[in-house]
Amino acid sequence: MRLEIISPDEEIFTGEVSSIIVPAIDGSLGILDNHAPMITTLKEGAIELIETSGSNKTIDVKGGVLEVLANKVVILAE
Repeated sequence: MRLEIISPDEEIFTGEVSSIIVPAIDGSLGILDNHAPMITTLKEGAIELIETSGSNKTIDVKGGVLEVLANKVVILAE
């Protein structure tokens, strides 16, 4: 699936990933390929992602909004 993480100042990450774990407002949320459409808010914490190449990345955010639609995830991060 395609992931874009964008802050007001810069594009933090864009690429293909196999899974994402985000700090949603109600707890950790895992997202895999073909996840159902959704929108949720994020709290302060770490976004953990696994790229399709197999490498792991962790990106710290102060909060934000996540949207999943048509196998694309967009995170507007603070």
